[in-house]
Amino acid sequence: MRYLIFADIHGNLEAFLAVLKFVQKKKVDHFIFLGDLVGYGASPNEIIQKIQNLKPITLVRGNHDKAVCGLDTIETFNPIAASAILWTKQRTLKKNLAYICRLKKGPFILHETITICHGAPFDEDYYIFGEFDAAEAFDHITTPVCFFGHTHFPFVYVEKENIVAGTFMEGEANEVKLEKDARYLINPGSVGQPRDRNPKAACAIYDSGTRIVKFYRLEYNIQEAQRKILAERLPAALAERLSLGI
Repeated sequence: MRYLIFADIHGNLEAFLAVLKFVQKKKVDHFIFLGDLVGYGASPNEIIQKIQNLKPITLVRGNHDKAVCGLDTIETFNPIAASAILWTKQRTLKKNLAYICRLKKGPFILHETITICHGAPFDEDYYIFGEFDAAEAFDHITTPVCFFGHTHFPFVYVEKENIVAGTFMEGEANEVKLEKDARYLINPGSVGQPRDRNPKAACAIYDSGTRIVKFYRLEYNIQEAQRKILAERLPAALAERLSLGI
C-alpha cells in the first residue's frame, strides 16, 4: 500500500494545491495527515474543504487546530502565532470549525503497523528535536514506524540494537529503505511552512510493500500565499518567512 504522508499545511492553500497536483501523478492508496491544517496562513476554509475530499484519509489534530477550536490556550504561543490563531478562529466557517474540532488526538495506530501523531507519541504538543527526544518517543510506540509532524523539518530517526540515530533529509529528493530489524520515527516536513531554509512544500510517500519512504520538495506559488496573508492584515512576518523557509 502506498501512503501520502503530509503535515503542517498551516492555512497555506497554494502549497497544499502543489501537493494535490503532485499526488495526481502518483498512485496513492491512503492519505495520512499529521496535524495543523490551520494557523499562520490565510486560507483555512479552502483547505478544510479540500482535505475532506481526500479518501481514504487518516488524520490527527495539531496544536494550532486545537487552539483554534478553543481546546487549548493561546498563552503558550508566541504573539505572531497567537494573532494568527485568533484571526483563523474568526474567519473559519462554523461547519469547517466543527470539522477541525472533531479531529482525533494522536497517537493513532493505522493498519497495526503505523503509528501517527502530531508532536510525539507520548505528548501531541512535544517537539522531537534530536536523538534524546526520539529515544523517549521509541519507548511509546509498538509499531515498526511512526510518522510525526510539528517540527516542520524532514527528518528520520532510526532505532537499531538500542542505538538511536537521526538524519536530516536535506535537498530536493531523498529516499530511505526501512530495515526489518529496526524501528523508525519519520517526519515528512511541512507542506505550508517549511523551516529548514528550503521554502518548497514538503511531503513523503511510503510504500509498505517495498518499505521505501520517498521525500519530496515541491515548487508552489509563494507570492500568492504571501499576497493573501498581507491582504488579510496578518503579521507581515508570516509572509516574509515563506520565501526564506524559516
